[in-house]
Amino acid sequence: MSGLDIGFLDIFFEKNFLVTAITGVLAFATIVTFGLPLLERNMLGNRMKAVSERREELRAKHHAALNKRSLRPEPVSFMKQTVDRLKLSNIMESSDTREKLTMAGYRGQAPMVTFLFFRLVMPFIVFGVVLLYLFVVTHFHYTTLMKLCMASGAALLGYYLPDAFVSNQIQKRQQSIMRAFPDALDLLLICVESGMSIEAAFTRVASEIGQTSVELAEELGLTTAELSYLPERRQAFENLAKRCGHNGVKAVAAALNQAEKYGTPLGQALRVTAAENREMRMQEAERKAAALPAKLTVPMILFFLPCLFVVILGPAIMKAMHTFHH
Repeated sequence: MSGLDIGFLDIFFEKNFLVTAITGVLAFATIVTFGLPLLERNMLGNRMKAVSERREELRAKHHAALNKRSLRPEPVSFMKQTVDRLKLSNIMESSDTREKLTMAGYRGQAPMVTFLFFRLVMPFIVFGVVLLYLFVVTHFHYTTLMKLCMASGAALLGYYLPDAFVSNQIQKRQQSIMRAFPDALDLLLICVESGMSIEAAFTRVASEIGQTSVELAEELGLTTAELSYLPERRQAFENLAKRCGHNGVKAVAAALNQAEKYGTPLGQALRVTAAENREMRMQEAERKAAALPAKLTVPMILFFLPCLFVVILGPAIMKAMHTFHH
């Protein structure tokens, strides 16, 4: 057995075996040296191809979502003809009308046509309704001239009803946006620090925050589209601030513009603005809580105190009336 072991070891020290083994090791090393870069290059090409396909898929989904929401509906033909024929754009459109409509979520030419049309017809509608109420429904002892003056005043108020409606929509939209905006900034910060670009981060946050605030998801989606197609990225962030119309969003837009201009880290800017927006949301909640006692004073006087007086003084009054009766 020992002789076999000695013979087996002698094979490893033979000249032919050593030459063959060294040649095989060198050939394997040569193949590995020249083959691994080619494999890595193929892997990189496959990954870049997969990323490109994913980008195209996201772009197609984004365009499909924008088209589905119909952000720019076609104006009604009758309204458009009326507005064009009477040239209401030159008469009734103010300098900030389009900006207010955009802040309310109405974009394109159709909302502007509808707004101008109702600004024209609402005074006549309100005038007719008030006249019908004063002359037919009720029988106030007013003169005809006084009733006409009251109807004319109501018609003047009817002219501003579309503005009141738009202002109400702006307020509701801003409340919905700011309720979810700090959380969206936290998600945006996580996406940016994970290595995403700002466009991919906006797209990801828009898809995640849509369950909480559809309005904010829509604004982020529009910002993503503008970042892709506008010649200056600064304009996209400024448009986001104008559409939202809130100081918190304006601060974030300014921070993003500064980071784009001077090359400062986006993560640091987003972290600071996220903390500021959370503080603003907390201050708004505290302000509403502090104003609650003053708002409850009138309902308590009108509804609670009379009931308490009836419950507390009612038996005493009934007893006194019974005593005086007898």
